[in-house]
Amino acid sequence: MIQRIQSLYLLLAAGAGTATLFYNLWKAKLSNGTETYVNASSNYLLFVLYVIIILLALTTIFLFKKRKLQFRLTVFNILFAFAALAYQYYVVQQTANKIVAGGVAITSASYLIASFLPILLIVLLFMAARGIYKDEKLIKSLDRLR
Repeated sequence: MIQRIQSLYLLLAAGAGTATLFYNLWKAKLSNGTETYVNASSNYLLFVLYVIIILLALTTIFLFKKRKLQFRLTVFNILFAFAALAYQYYVVQQTANKIVAGGVAITSASYLIASFLPILLIVLLFMAARGIYKDEKLIKSLDRLR
Protein backbone atom coordinates (compact mmCIF):
# COMPACT_ATOMS: atom_id res chain seq x y z
CA MET A 1 0.00 0.00 0.00
CA ILE A 2 2.41 2.73 1.13
CA GLN A 3 5.29 1.26 -0.86
CA ARG A 4 3.56 2.39 -4.04
CA ILE A 5 4.61 5.90 -5.06
CA GLN A 6 1.04 6.90 -5.93
CA SER A 7 0.02 6.28 -2.33
CA LEU A 8 2.64 8.78 -1.26
CA TYR A 9 1.37 11.27 -3.86
CA LEU A 10 -2.17 10.83 -2.59
CA LEU A 11 -1.03 11.33 1.00
CA LEU A 12 0.88 14.49 0.05
CA ALA A 13 -2.17 15.74 -1.88
CA ALA A 14 -4.31 15.25 1.23
CA GLY A 15 -1.71 17.18 3.21
CA ALA A 16 -1.73 20.03 0.69
CA GLY A 17 -5.53 20.13 0.88
CA THR A 18 -5.42 20.22 4.67
CA ALA A 19 -2.89 23.05 4.63
CA THR A 20 -5.12 24.98 2.24
CA LEU A 21 -7.92 24.76 4.81
CA PHE A 22 -5.91 26.32 7.61
CA TYR A 23 -3.81 29.03 5.97
CA ASN A 24 -4.90 32.39 4.57
CA LEU A 25 -5.10 32.52 0.79
CA TRP A 26 -5.44 36.25 0.09
CA LYS A 27 -4.68 39.43 2.02
CA ALA A 28 -5.78 43.00 1.36
CA LYS A 29 -4.72 46.18 3.15
CA LEU A 30 -7.50 48.70 3.25
CA SER A 31 -7.32 52.50 3.22
CA ASN A 32 -8.74 52.68 6.75
CA GLY A 33 -5.69 50.82 8.08
CA THR A 34 -7.23 47.38 8.52
CA GLU A 35 -6.39 44.14 6.80
CA THR A 36 -8.78 41.52 5.51
CA TYR A 37 -8.04 37.91 4.71
CA VAL A 38 -9.69 35.15 2.70
CA ASN A 39 -9.21 31.53 3.68
CA ALA A 40 -11.01 28.32 2.80
CA SER A 41 -12.63 28.16 6.22
CA SER A 42 -14.35 31.53 5.71
CA ASN A 43 -16.51 30.24 2.85
CA TYR A 44 -18.77 27.25 3.44
CA LEU A 45 -18.76 25.85 -0.10
CA LEU A 46 -14.99 26.21 -0.45
CA PHE A 47 -14.53 24.48 2.91
CA VAL A 48 -16.78 21.59 1.84
CA LEU A 49 -14.95 21.23 -1.49
CA TYR A 50 -11.57 20.94 0.21
CA VAL A 51 -12.90 18.49 2.82
CA ILE A 52 -14.27 16.32 -0.01
CA ILE A 53 -10.90 16.49 -1.80
CA ILE A 54 -9.02 15.50 1.35
CA LEU A 55 -11.36 12.63 2.25
CA LEU A 56 -11.40 11.34 -1.32
CA ALA A 57 -7.59 11.36 -1.48
CA LEU A 58 -7.30 9.54 1.84
CA THR A 59 -9.97 7.00 0.88
CA THR A 60 -8.35 6.37 -2.48
CA ILE A 61 -5.09 5.35 -0.79
CA PHE A 62 -6.77 2.26 0.65
CA LEU A 63 -8.26 1.11 -2.67
CA PHE A 64 -4.94 -0.28 -3.89
CA LYS A 65 -6.50 -3.66 -4.73
CA LYS A 66 -9.12 -2.04 -6.96
CA ARG A 67 -6.90 -0.04 -9.28
CA LYS A 68 -9.60 0.87 -11.81
CA LEU A 69 -11.79 2.36 -9.11
CA GLN A 70 -8.76 4.05 -7.57
CA PHE A 71 -7.89 5.62 -10.93
CA ARG A 72 -11.46 6.83 -11.53
CA LEU A 73 -11.72 8.36 -8.07
CA THR A 74 -8.38 10.11 -8.51
CA VAL A 75 -9.49 11.60 -11.84
CA PHE A 76 -12.75 12.66 -10.19
CA ASN A 77 -10.69 14.23 -7.39
CA ILE A 78 -8.65 16.18 -9.97
CA LEU A 79 -11.90 17.62 -11.30
CA PHE A 80 -12.92 18.58 -7.77
CA ALA A 81 -9.55 20.26 -7.27
CA PHE A 82 -9.97 22.29 -10.47
CA ALA A 83 -13.44 23.33 -9.30
CA ALA A 84 -12.07 24.34 -5.89
CA LEU A 85 -9.30 26.38 -7.51
CA ALA A 86 -11.76 28.20 -9.77
CA TYR A 87 -14.17 28.82 -6.90
CA GLN A 88 -11.31 30.05 -4.71
CA TYR A 89 -10.50 32.67 -7.36
CA TYR A 90 -14.19 33.62 -7.55
CA VAL A 91 -14.42 34.06 -3.74
CA VAL A 92 -11.38 36.33 -3.74
CA GLN A 93 -12.85 38.47 -6.52
CA GLN A 94 -16.21 38.69 -4.74
CA THR A 95 -14.51 39.69 -1.50
CA ALA A 96 -12.56 42.43 -3.26
CA ASN A 97 -15.74 43.67 -4.96
CA LYS A 98 -17.61 43.79 -1.63
CA ILE A 99 -14.83 45.82 -0.04
CA VAL A 100 -14.79 48.33 -2.88
CA ALA A 101 -18.61 48.51 -2.97
CA GLY A 102 -18.56 49.28 0.76
CA GLY A 103 -16.72 52.51 0.02
CA VAL A 104 -13.33 51.42 1.31
CA ALA A 105 -10.36 51.49 -1.03
CA ILE A 106 -7.90 48.61 -1.23
CA THR A 107 -4.37 49.98 -0.98
CA SER A 108 -2.64 46.68 -1.66
CA ALA A 109 -3.78 43.12 -2.21
CA SER A 110 -1.83 39.94 -2.74
CA TYR A 111 -2.24 36.22 -2.96
CA LEU A 112 -0.36 34.43 -0.22
CA ILE A 113 1.82 31.34 -0.60
CA ALA A 114 -1.00 29.01 0.51
CA SER A 115 -3.12 30.05 -2.46
CA PHE A 116 -0.77 28.07 -4.70
CA LEU A 117 -1.26 24.84 -2.73
CA PRO A 118 -4.30 23.84 -4.84
CA ILE A 119 -2.03 23.88 -7.91
CA LEU A 120 0.38 21.58 -6.07
CA LEU A 121 -2.62 19.46 -5.10
CA ILE A 122 -3.64 19.08 -8.75
CA VAL A 123 -0.09 18.15 -9.78
CA LEU A 124 0.17 15.54 -7.01
CA LEU A 125 -3.20 14.04 -7.93
CA PHE A 126 -2.18 13.92 -11.59
CA MET A 127 1.07 12.14 -10.69
CA ALA A 128 -0.87 9.66 -8.54
CA ALA A 129 -3.29 8.96 -11.41
CA ARG A 130 -0.37 8.41 -13.75
CA GLY A 131 1.20 5.95 -11.28
CA ILE A 132 -2.06 4.06 -10.88
CA TYR A 133 -2.44 3.85 -14.66
CA LYS A 134 1.11 2.50 -15.02
CA ASP A 135 0.41 -0.12 -12.35
CA GLU A 136 -2.75 -1.24 -14.12
CA LYS A 137 -0.89 -1.44 -17.41
CA LEU A 138 1.87 -3.52 -15.81
CA ILE A 139 -0.61 -5.94 -14.25
CA LYS A 140 -2.40 -6.37 -17.60
CA SER A 141 0.91 -7.12 -19.35
CA LEU A 142 1.82 -9.67 -16.67
CA ASP A 143 -1.59 -11.33 -17.06
CA ARG A 144 -0.96 -11.70 -20.80
CA LEU A 145 2.29 -13.55 -20.09
CA ARG A 146 0.60 -16.16 -17.90
